[in-house]
Amino acid sequence: MSTPGTSSLIRRDTAAWRLQVWLSFALSASLCAIGLAWLPGDDIDRAFMVMGYVFCLSTAFALAKFIRDNQHRRVDSPMWKLVVWGGFLLAMALTGWGLWRMGIQPVWKAYLLVCWLFLISSVFTLAKTLRDAYDADLLEARLSGRAEAQQEASA
Repeated sequence: MSTPGTSSLIRRDTAAWRLQVWLSFALSASLCAIGLAWLPGDDIDRAFMVMGYVFCLSTAFALAKFIRDNQHRRVDSPMWKLVVWGGFLLAMALTGWGLWRMGIQPVWKAYLLVCWLFLISSVFTLAKTLRDAYDADLLEARLSGRAEAQQEASA
């Protein structure tokens, strides 16, 4: 619900952009899953990589939120900063180490590496898109509330 004159103040992503972001995320997750499902080698390696990808995925979302929350001023403690950055770097390092040490052909390693990096980049883009939509909704609600309050005060 937009009040007159507020739509120019609120910047929203286009439907095409949102579709592209969601499709990129779905495609990257699918490519990772397909690569791991048909990965030659030991089941333990496949299980390690699944855990690594999930760990990277969750820590990337946490890092994106942390950075956005602290964009204008620091709201989180230094210890939380250490936990978020440390978790992300640890997830990336362990997943990279697991991929490096796997006894598979270099072409498979390259495929898994590219899918993994695509997944991480699409997570950051998706997190930003979702947060932008949330911020736009919040701003619209605030402006709408102010307009309603002004109308009630003038009545």
